Amino acid sequence: MFWTKKITLVRFMAIALWCLFCCVSCTVRESGGSADMDLYKRYYASVVDSLSNNPRQVCTKTLRRMSTVGDSLIYYHYMTLLAKAYMFTSDVDSALWCMERAEAFCIRSAALLSVHSLYAEVYNMRGNLYARQGRLDSSVVCFHRAFDHRCAGGDKDVLPDISINLADAYVRTGHYDKGAMWYRKALSYCDSLGVSDRRRFPVYYGLATVYMQLRDFEACDYYYDLAERYYDDMQPYEQHIYLNNRGNSYYFREDYPMALEMFRKSLRLSCAYPDLEFEKHLTELNMGETFLLMNCVDSAACYLSLCSDFFHSIGNQTALYYLDTQLIELALKQGDVGLARRRLQEAVTPEYVEPGMRHIRNRYLQHYFAETGDFKRAYYYQVENQRIDDSTRNERIRMRTAEIDLKYKQDTTLMKQKIFIQQKENEVLVLNQMLYAGLFVCVLVLALVIFIYVYQKKQRSLLWMKSQSMITALRMENIRNRVSPHFIFNILNREMGKYTEEQAGNMRRLVKLMRRNLELTEQLCVTMAEELDFVNTFIDLERKALGDRFVLHVGIDSAIDLNREILPSMMIQIPVENALKHALLAKEGMRRLWIEMRKTEGGICIKVRDNGGGYKVSSNFQGTSTGMKVILQTIQLLNAHNRRHIDVSVSNVVTEDGETGCEFAVILPEGYDYNLK
Repeated sequence: MFWTKKITLVRFMAIALWCLFCCVSCTVRESGGSADMDLYKRYYASVVDSLSNNPRQVCTKTLRRMSTVGDSLIYYHYMTLLAKAYMFTSDVDSALWCMERAEAFCIRSAALLSVHSLYAEVYNMRGNLYARQGRLDSSVVCFHRAFDHRCAGGDKDVLPDISINLADAYVRTGHYDKGAMWYRKALSYCDSLGVSDRRRFPVYYGLATVYMQLRDFEACDYYYDLAERYYDDMQPYEQHIYLNNRGNSYYFREDYPMALEMFRKSLRLSCAYPDLEFEKHLTELNMGETFLLMNCVDSAACYLSLCSDFFHSIGNQTALYYLDTQLIELALKQGDVGLARRRLQEAVTPEYVEPGMRHIRNRYLQHYFAETGDFKRAYYYQVENQRIDDSTRNERIRMRTAEIDLKYKQDTTLMKQKIFIQQKENEVLVLNQMLYAGLFVCVLVLALVIFIYVYQKKQRSLLWMKSQSMITALRMENIRNRVSPHFIFNILNREMGKYTEEQAGNMRRLVKLMRRNLELTEQLCVTMAEELDFVNTFIDLERKALGDRFVLHVGIDSAIDLNREILPSMMIQIPVENALKHALLAKEGMRRLWIEMRKTEGGICIKVRDNGGGYKVSSNFQGTSTGMKVILQTIQLLNAHNRRHIDVSVSNVVTEDGETGCEFAVILPEGYDYNLK
C-alpha cells in the first residue's frame, strides 16, 4: 500500500528555514544583510502557518517581497521559501526552477561560510522533490549532502529534521535498519538540543512505519500511540500523514474496516484544505485498494477513477505504478481478463519500486496468471513474495543488530561525554582558584587604598591644625606689634580729662579705632560696611597730619550691598594705611586717595589708589609690613579651599592729573567660601 509520510517530507522545511535564520544572520555581511534577515525572519514567522493552509497566497506575498530585497543571500532564502510553497501547491516545475536558481547562487558564492545553510536548504528541498517523484536513491544522496552542509555551517538545530528525512528515504528504499538508525539519531539530537516532546511526533510515527514494514505491530502501535498524543499540535498535512500511515498499519494486519475508518478521516481532512490535493487523491488511491480487498468493486472503481486523472497529470511514476496495480486487480474482480491483460501491458515501469508495493503487484500478478491458466508464472510470483517476506524478516534481524550497535555507540558517546564533563569540571576548579586569588588581590588593593585614604585624611587634618596655629600666631604677633592696645586705652582714658573738647573728640576716635582694630584682629572676615567704617575712622585721625591738601575719593557701586558682602578683615585698611604713611605724608602738593568698589562679572573689584609717586622698594615706614603679611597668608589659606581664588595685585599707575601713583587691587569672586575647612 502507498503511504504519504514519504511523499510529504517537506513538512520539516518550516522548522529548518526558521533555524536557518539564526545561522545566516550571524555571518552575512553583504549590503543590508542583518536588517534584511530580520525582516525575513518576521515575514517567515507570519506565513509559516499559511504554507500548508494557503500556499498560493504565500507565493504571491513572497514574490512581492523578493522584488524589494537587495541582498543576494537573503533573496535566495526567499527563493527556497517560494520553492516550498510551490511544492505545497504540487507545482513541481516551479519548485524545481527556484531550487536550481538558489543552487546556482550557492555555487557562485561557495567561499561564504553562510552559504552552507542555504546549500543545506536547497539539497533538503531537492531531496523532498526526488522523494515525491519516486527517485529515492537521488533523494538519499541529497539528504546526506544537506546533512553535511548543516554540520559545516554550524547550525545544529535542524539536524533532527534532516535525520528524519534521511530515515524516511531509507525506509522507502527498504533499508529499514538504516531508517531506524537515523530515526534514533534524530531522537538523540532532540535530547541534545532540548527539543520538547511536542516536536518529536514525526520521529514516533516514522519508527511506527518501520515496525509496520517489519510486521512488528506491537511496537508499531506503541509509537503511533506516542504520536497520537500530539495530534492537535500537528499541521494539517502532518495530521494527514499520521491518519494515512496508521490506516496502512491496519491494512497490513488485514483489519480492513479499521484501515477504511482511518482513510476516511484522512479524506475528510484533505477535503477541508484545498491545497492538500495530492494528499486527497493519495487517500482515494488507498481507499480504492481497501475496497478491492473487501470485494466492494463499485466503490473501488469509483475512488480509483477519482484519483487517476490527477496522478497522470503530475506524472508521478510511483503513484501510477500503484494505480495500475489496483486497476489490474479491479479488472480481474470485474471478470474482464482481457482488460486486465491490456492494463498490464500499458502499466508504467518506474526505475525503482518500493518492496511493499512490489509485494502488492506480485500478489495481484499471481492472481492474474492463475486466472489466465499460467500457473507456472503464478507460482513464480508466489515464490517471489515469499522471498520478499524472508528479506523483511532478515531486515528485522539486521535492525535489531543495528539497534545493539547504536546502543554501544551511545554508551561510548556517553562515556566520552562524562570524560569531557570531568575535564570541564577541572577547568572550572582552576578558574575558581584563579577567581579566589583575584579576589584576594582585590581585597589587598582595597585595604591599601583605604589605608592611603585614611593616612592622607590625617595628613590634611594635621595641615589644617598647623594652618590654624599659624594664623593664630600671626594674629598674636600683629597684636603685640600694635603695642598692647589695652595699655593704651587705660592711659588715654586717664589723660582725656586734661584735654579740650576738640582734643578729647580726637582721642575718643583714636580709642574707637584701637578698640575696633583689636576686634578685627580676632575675626577672619568682616562686612564691607564694617571695614569702611574702620577705614573712615583711621583717615579722620590722620587728616590733621595730612593737611588741607588731602582729598579722599570714595566710589561704591550701587549694586553692592555693603552689609551683606564680606571680605578678609583689614583688606582695605592695610593698603590705605600704607598709602598714607609711605606715599602721601611726605608728598608736596595735592595729596589724593581713591577708594573704589565695583561690581564685575563674577565678583567684586576693590581698588585703593594714591598719587604719592608710586611704589618704592625701600621706605622709612615698616610698621604695617606684618599686617600685610597676615592678609596675604590668610588669602593663601582661603584660596586653598576654593575653586576660584582671590586675586591681589600692586602696581604703579598714572592718575587722572598725570601724576604717578600706587594702586592696590583685589578681586573677590562671587560665592567665595570664607570658612577654613
